[in-house]
Amino acid sequence: MHDELLYQMQHAFPLSQRPFKELAATLDSSEAAVIDAVRQLKDEGIIRQTSAIFDTKRLGYKSSLVAFKVPEEQIEHAAKTINAHPGVSHNYLRNHDYNIWFTMAVAPDTTLGLEKTIEILKEASGAEDAIILPTLKMFKIKVQMDTTGKRAKKEKVHKASHREIELTPEHIDVIKALQKDIDIIQEPFANITETLGISHERLFEIANELKESGVMRRFATILNHRKAGFDANAMSVWSVPEEKGEEIGRQLAEFSAVSHCYLRPRYEKWPYNLFAMVHAKTQEECDTLIEEMAAETGLKEYGKLYSTREFKKQRLVYFDDAFGEWEQSVKSEE
Repeated sequence: MHDELLYQMQHAFPLSQRPFKELAATLDSSEAAVIDAVRQLKDEGIIRQTSAIFDTKRLGYKSSLVAFKVPEEQIEHAAKTINAHPGVSHNYLRNHDYNIWFTMAVAPDTTLGLEKTIEILKEASGAEDAIILPTLKMFKIKVQMDTTGKRAKKEKVHKASHREIELTPEHIDVIKALQKDIDIIQEPFANITETLGISHERLFEIANELKESGVMRRFATILNHRKAGFDANAMSVWSVPEEKGEEIGRQLAEFSAVSHCYLRPRYEKWPYNLFAMVHAKTQEECDTLIEEMAAETGLKEYGKLYSTREFKKQRLVYFDDAFGEWEQSVKSEE
């Protein structure tokens, strides 16, 4: 049951008063058995978090992937410096001259801005160089490990249509609440309804508004990939002719093992403009998948960057005072 349960929870966790009862019905199990299983998976560290996953840009945040070239003797200091920023959600050491890779976001009310913040981190970390790689076109963002081993190697990627929404204080209160990890109990959303003074029906109505507008990508479970048996992840990077960027981006996104696929800017010192994150149980599997992707697309110039250490991996906390506090601390040091 565990494998199918994990797969379903990654895809979409039910937004209902008793979600584990709903999951149990699809698995021909009982609510109590599912809750016990989820608690065990959480205790073992296989489940990292179950919460809402929001679109950073739709919430007004500016973000980018960033790579620093850091001397070996500075790596520990650099990682600690980068991790201290509340807008850094993922930070990895990778096997390349540009060796520290992190995702960076700044709040809508930032006074420093994204590029200035990165410049401050570069200087403070002792990095020799930096590459800023914002998303130019997103083809896929879907972290869903095939824990069952039964899914097809390729899948169609559907582009959802979203309606515009003007966020109200009530929306923001719900966003702040839904971004937190749930408790593994019969009614995990009860504490939110009590705190906000709203019914379950109203909570899920607002959540669905956020989902339909694309502000919330989905409500789902995130796994600790390595503990779930996916020991290898490669950031495959590809040099693609500009006129073929969208076509090949869509092609690579169809591989089930690809969780993220983006078109990004290229530089003289960095020729790769298409990025596809590949997850597999072994490095050999990753290598094989990337070779298949190269054969299918006909691309000859590409690279594979494996993560050798995870410095930080957590969900961004939106509407958090820590963003302003970090900027204030930097200004007070000037």
